[in-house]
Amino acid sequence: MTWVSPSCAGVTEKMADGLAEAFVGLGGNVGDVRSSFERAIAILCDDDAVRLVARSSDYRTPPWGVTDQPPFINAVIAVATQLSPHDLFARALKAEHALGRDRAHERRWGPRTIDLDLLAYDDLVLHDERLTLPHPRLFERAFVLLPLAEIAENRVIAGLRVGDALARVDTSGIEKLPRAWA
Repeated sequence: MTWVSPSCAGVTEKMADGLAEAFVGLGGNVGDVRSSFERAIAILCDDDAVRLVARSSDYRTPPWGVTDQPPFINAVIAVATQLSPHDLFARALKAEHALGRDRAHERRWGPRTIDLDLLAYDDLVLHDERLTLPHPRLFERAFVLLPLAEIAENRVIAGLRVGDALARVDTSGIEKLPRAWA
């Protein structure tokens, strides 16, 4: 079930008036991940600069990259924002830090309390030393594409419809979790 924030009614019209549409992936496998998601979303969307538009269900997913660790929980949110992509990314990193993530001292693709990835920002293609958009591994990761397709199946990113990208990846081992938020 897709969750759409009641406070975001009319976002489509407002996005046409200058707000960008962005998708953020959430993941984690240490501690109370689902509670961390809610706190991360609250930090990310704490003012009018970033408003929650939609939130996917949570999914239990097998680890990716480093497989000798517990399963992850993943979700995706859509936001309407007036922030630049770099400022939105910086806000995501700030939320991670506030929730105890220390990127400098963790194993790449290893266990983590929270991970926030900027997946796409409008139709922007960007590659610099700080940020690559769309996310460089977006179309390889079923744990991102499945929740993204739940809220934006027909959205085209980098010339590919999200639903079509999902059909190309193996989703075995991914389990949709019962709704945990109010």
